[in-house]
Amino acid sequence: MLKGKKVAILGDRDGIPGPAIEECVRTGGAEVIFSTTECFV
Repeated sequence: MLKGKKVAILGDRDGIPGPAIEECVRTGGAEVIFSTTECFV
């Protein structure tokens, strides 16, 4: 489903961090162009 797609990831420090999402989308075949983990207060 994600094969050939480019993805920008915004993870949440208190939720799901960016690197965890990054691994999932890479497994799905997407290319990660930006990944970060932020604190949304």
